Amino acid sequence: MIKGLKICGVSDLDTLKYILNHRYPPKFVGFIGNYKKSKRFVDYEKLKILTKAEKKNSNFVLVLVDPSEETLDTMKNLNFDYYQLYDVDPERTKIIKNKYNVNIITALTVNNKRDVNKYKSYLGIADIILFDGKGYEKSIGFNHELLNSVPNSINKMIAGNIKIEDISSLNNNNIFLDLSGALENEKGKKDIEKINKLLNLAILK
Repeated sequence: MIKGLKICGVSDLDTLKYILNHRYPPKFVGFIGNYKKSKRFVDYEKLKILTKAEKKNSNFVLVLVDPSEETLDTMKNLNFDYYQLYDVDPERTKIIKNKYNVNIITALTVNNKRDVNKYKSYLGIADIILFDGKGYEKSIGFNHELLNSVPNSINKMIAGNIKIEDISSLNNNNIFLDLSGALENEKGKKDIEKINKLLNLAILK
């Protein structure tokens, strides 16, 4: 049994309500807030609508890539529990965490051991360390064996081209799993049947 799931890249209200009202809702639901290159990008006006949904047992995560101060000030009143930050150094991460009183998921894109070891600079700052592939808007995996040296005491999440069928091999109660592309249809939209299959896996109950 893994620690929990994050479904990322949600961009429409019907899908969001389905996820939140599922018998086995995920721990986290993520929204792409400022990265316009992503097909999953959601503009501010739509984020206002989505984040008014009743979260119930899930946490809302705002995914930001090197956000400007203007972006942060615009987003500050929306109903998010976590900011997931890409390309933000430890010092600025700490400032953001304290200024906006929000939990932080620090996202590190991984290609080698050096990339993994960057987590050490965020200890005591980030609430969760996310190890992701280098793809950003694309789902690109990486060698998970690179994480073997990361202590179990670290609150960690893994993303990067994870498929539903991969989960049995990632059966580790010390990690959260983050899925997005694996839950989409050929048009790049979230697929309710795939989401249902994921959330109903006995391994997650």
